[in-house]
Amino acid sequence: MIELKTADEIERMRVTGAFVAEVLNELSGIADVGVNLLDLERHARGMIERRGAVSCYWDYHPSFGSGPFRNVICLSVNDAVLHGLPHDYQLRDGDVLTMDFAVSIDGWVADAARTVIVGTPAPEDARLVRATEEALAAGTAAAQPGGRLGDISAAIGAVAADYGYPVNLEFGGHGLGRTMHEDPHVPNKGRAGRGMRLRPGMTLALEPWFARTTDRIVFDRDGWTIRSADGSRTAHTENTVAITEGGPLILTQ
Repeated sequence: MIELKTADEIERMRVTGAFVAEVLNELSGIADVGVNLLDLERHARGMIERRGAVSCYWDYHPSFGSGPFRNVICLSVNDAVLHGLPHDYQLRDGDVLTMDFAVSIDGWVADAARTVIVGTPAPEDARLVRATEEALAAGTAAAQPGGRLGDISAAIGAVAADYGYPVNLEFGGHGLGRTMHEDPHVPNKGRAGRGMRLRPGMTLALEPWFARTTDRIVFDRDGWTIRSADGSRTAHTENTVAITEGGPLILTQ
């Protein structure tokens, strides 16, 4: 069931989205060679506390997770791309770091992810990150009222194809609003003109993520961290987007 948001409710989600973007921007500036992932986690916790926000990750326990998640941000490095558990690891030169962050403020959720390269970027890693950013922009542009959900998926998948990256369909974008995960599921590949009609008031987390040479994934022993099955590097970019009468509105910037 999809809950259409009013203009006022979208503005409230936009307040949350601005904070999510602020946290990710600040952490992007902190992430550097020698910085420990646990320091990034602590910094995010402090910002949440000062803002009076509520983490959507703390105690999150979906069917695929191993026990309740007991962190406030997902930090995934190199071949890890989704749901990475913050742990005692010092970032190294050239590491690819994905930060995925979602909170609720006054009952309204926003969710976003950014991938940054620590220190000196390898050209192939910069290309991978750029592909996810361009795919997100394409998917957002396709989120037009009156269109179809498949238009978004097709736009994202087309960018992946242009870059030569395979696409995993097990995890993708999703609806959100009062909770972090709501209908519909938004695959990162699909056919234009198919799927449900896009309506003003829909709010979606669009999140293209690619691994360089595989669409297969594996789980770490921690039961959460998802990696590319062949160890190739990964990237993930996400925004919360509202569909309005005037077109798509990015809420996490």
